[in-house]
Amino acid sequence: MNKATSIATTGSVNRGASGAFDTAPVLVLGLGNPLLGDDGAGLRLLEGLANEAEPDSAVEFLDGGTQGLALIGYLADRKAVLVLDALGLGHPPGTVRVLRGGELEQLRARRASTAHEGNALELFETARMLGYQWAEVAAVGMEPRSIRTGIGLTPEVESALGEALRQARKILGEMVTSYVSGNSR
Repeated sequence: MNKATSIATTGSVNRGASGAFDTAPVLVLGLGNPLLGDDGAGLRLLEGLANEAEPDSAVEFLDGGTQGLALIGYLADRKAVLVLDALGLGHPPGTVRVLRGGELEQLRARRASTAHEGNALELFETARMLGYQWAEVAAVGMEPRSIRTGIGLTPEVESALGEALRQARKILGEMVTSYVSGNSR
């Protein structure tokens, strides 16, 4: 049975005792465009991770697609965010990269020409300027070979999905243990 990934997955947004909506403390944010070849890698990772997960009000799986800065409100009130995306960092196609802490801080956002073209770094920079804070942000992705019109991943990126999923699963488990299970840092 496949689980849908959407803006509010089952159990990810609940009403608290006061009747207000509670936000899942951990957000898994998949980014990319499946109509542009390897740019859809983050969404494939999101789908794989969400399909494995048990329904849990502590984790929200969000298909952010190419919404760019329109996603900013979904970053509010989170303890941890795991970003899944194609990461074009100049490595061989299919290379799995995990970026945490200082590695993420060293990257600079390229400015987009429209709100729909914003990348993940620009999204987080803007959210920080608005006062949003998280205990941890991590990214897992794969180096793309081709980001051109076409459906499906190239063989190099397709073959790296298993390793990327393993890394994402590990980080998500660490986030849940650290920020949900009463061990908030």
